[in-house]
This record gives sequence, C-alpha cells and structure tokens, in this order.
Amino acid sequence: MKNKLRGSACLITAVLIWGSAFIAQSVGMEKIGPFTFQTFRNGLALLFLIPTVFLLDLGKCSVKQSFEKWKTPGLWKAGLLCGLALFCAASFQQVGLVYTDAGKAGFITAMYIVGVPLLGIFAKRKPSKGALFSVLLAVVGLYLLSAAGVSQINKGDLLLIGCALCYSFQILFVEFFGAEQDAIRLNCIQVLVTFLLSTVCMFATETFRMDDVYSALGALAYAGILSTGIAFTLQLVGQKDLDPTPAAIIMSMESVVAVICGAVILKETMTPWEISGCILMFAAVIISQLPEKK
Repeated sequence: MKNKLRGSACLITAVLIWGSAFIAQSVGMEKIGPFTFQTFRNGLALLFLIPTVFLLDLGKCSVKQSFEKWKTPGLWKAGLLCGLALFCAASFQQVGLVYTDAGKAGFITAMYIVGVPLLGIFAKRKPSKGALFSVLLAVVGLYLLSAAGVSQINKGDLLLIGCALCYSFQILFVEFFGAEQDAIRLNCIQVLVTFLLSTVCMFATETFRMDDVYSALGALAYAGILSTGIAFTLQLVGQKDLDPTPAAIIMSMESVVAVICGAVILKETMTPWEISGCILMFAAVIISQLPEKK
C-alpha cells in the first residue's frame, strides 16, 4: 500500500506539471514550429538530466561505477522503445493540432486510457473490473471536459488517434521493459531518441531563426526541464509501483489540470459540462486506486 501511494504521488505530481505546461507549449508554438519546439525542448531536458544523473550518484558510487551503470542490460532497449513511442506520440499530436481544435485534441489524446488496458490484454495483462469501470467513467469525464458537442472527425483527429495509440505503447513499454531500470537514466535515453529524431524532422521540414527560439526560451525551459526532464522521470518512477491501467487513468488527469490552469491563469471560464467532466475524472482516479476484493 505504501508503494502504491508513492507511485500515485509521483504520477499526480507529473500530471500537475504536464497540465500547467500546456500553457507554455501554447505560447511557445506561436513563435516556432512543432519540430523546432520538440528539438530545443528535449535538448534543454538533456542538459538538465545528464548532469543530474551524476550528481545523484555522488557519494553513492565512484565516477567509473556511475558510467558503468549506463551499460546495464536492457536499459538501452527500454530507452529506445520508449523514446520511439514518445517521439511518434508527440509528433502525431503536434501535427494533429494543425487540423483540429485543442478541446478535441485533449479528448482524443487521452484515449490512451482505453488503449492501455486493450493492448494489455494482448500481453496477457487482464485489467480488473474496477479498473475497467474507472476507464469507462474517465472516458465519459474526458468527453464532457473536452469534446461535448463535437460531431465531426477530420484528418487531425485521425492523427491524434495515432498519438493516443503511441502513448499507450509508451506506457506499456515502461511497464514491461523499464520497470527494473534506473528511472532517470531511462528518461535520458528516451529523451535523447526524441531529440535526435525531432532534429532530423526539424531540418527536413522547417526553417527557424535563433531569434525566434530565444523569444520562446521561457516556454521551452518550462516544457523541457520541468515537463520532459522532471515529469517524465516521475512517470517512470511512479509506474514501478502501479499497474498500467490505473497509471494511465491518473496520467489522463493532465487534461483536467490544463483546463483548471486555463481558468486560473488565463481567466478562461469553465462550463457546467467541463466542471462535471472534472468531477467524473477525479472519481475515476479514486475508484482506480481502491483495493480489489479477494
């Protein structure tokens, strides 16, 4: 039970950072392209993560032993798989936002709460009845929160479905390949993969000026250091103590935090439907954490 609370606390902290980072991403994307944003965001995350790894090892092991930890069997396999899934998810999301509105994007992206238990069945990880009920409740809450009244499906929606599927794979890759790995080193590798692939796409599809990058530096630093560097590390730590379906439900609360931050910081008004959606999402998280009857 203690480990479960620790895992939930890590994921909730990550969600608070991700939800508030939505504002930083929105501001930054007004000045630079999506792959440029991803490249510099992940570059700043690496500049934060790599020194942090060695600082955390101080007093625990020698410098040589710290370097040796990077040779842990399975670490690079897990990092490459998680990084590839993370890059694909982020890319589908950024391009999809060009064709669809933010409300629908938040709803469709968070559909990984459905993808995780469904894909888990193929991996012989059957979710409990309580978890499935929580998923259903969360889906209804997300719809009320983000997409009530939406009736059309366009090209952007299809890209965002791909984003949700990729996030589902990333969550499951963390569960099956990264559970025994050092969380911060694993995050370093998945961020490195995302950085390298984003850089290739940036030079292939976009042009950018460093003046524009400097003007978005505050948003990039928030999204890079806090959202990518710290929050994704907390995700990897938190998932060690939780099953993937409850973990996915907690992480989907990012959309709730984003709406609340919009209301508090940007003075956006929340409709009764959005408030109802928030309540259902909170209920889904609480139910997903209740112990199962033997």
